[in-house]
Amino acid sequence: MKPVRPARLAALAAASLLTLAVGCAPAEDNDDASSDSTTGASCEKADLPLKKAGTLTIGTDSPAYEPWFVDDDPSNGKGFESAVAYAIADQLGFAKDEVAWEVVPFNTSYQPGQKSFDFDINQISITEERAQAVTFSEPYYKAAQAVVTLESSPYAKATSFADLKDAQLGAQVGTTSLTAIDQIAPTKQARVYDDTNQATKALEVGQIDALVMDLPSAFYTTAAVLSKPGTIVGQFQPETGQSEEFGLLLEKGSELVTCLDEAITTLREDGTLADLEKEWLSQTTGVPELS
Repeated sequence: MKPVRPARLAALAAASLLTLAVGCAPAEDNDDASSDSTTGASCEKADLPLKKAGTLTIGTDSPAYEPWFVDDDPSNGKGFESAVAYAIADQLGFAKDEVAWEVVPFNTSYQPGQKSFDFDINQISITEERAQAVTFSEPYYKAAQAVVTLESSPYAKATSFADLKDAQLGAQVGTTSLTAIDQIAPTKQARVYDDTNQATKALEVGQIDALVMDLPSAFYTTAAVLSKPGTIVGQFQPETGQSEEFGLLLEKGSELVTCLDEAITTLREDGTLADLEKEWLSQTTGVPELS
């Protein structure tokens, strides 16, 4: 739900004083964790608070992995997040040639400070801790975590967290996948990697027994990345019992979030997000649950 701006002033008895009071009243802050800008701003293309006039600048990491992007090219509109980004751009009135992409490393995207992009889309989970430094949009996708290993591994037949307690696990730095390893409660400290490519190489050469990542990425990793036969051991939900939510990331306090929320809500209600999820992420069912 988008935040609702509270009334600025109590009603005044005299109409003339009411007009004066409303005109001079200060704006009030909104403390919503995922969308903290003020409402009421125009979402007309010409009025949007952009980093570069006339251009919607979108950030993501490099390499940009499938199924979120295709051929490491966010600008081709292929892959779930690329397609979502262009659908949002269209809602805001931008043609494809009015969208510019820039490389933003995942683990620096949610750091405090000014941003050179209008929003970042990169499987970034909405968390209260990150929301202290940046602003998040409404979620555009909900995902589970998954455990990936080699088919030859003794952990390939694991059916519970207890079966994985002695495994050497790994994940990408700064991700909620790394945090999710705590739910498995392994006896060995998790190994941390700068990106997914390094993590999958570590699995291939035996530095780790299993890799934790979001479920759609797990499908792609086992199907197209690993040089040895891999398998998804199972999936699990975060400790809240709900699916992890991905949101667009903006500079803290960016007023653009209001218009992005409206665009995402429209795409959800008209079925576009569901259609794109079916097209690019349709394999995410049928994986056993770990607990």
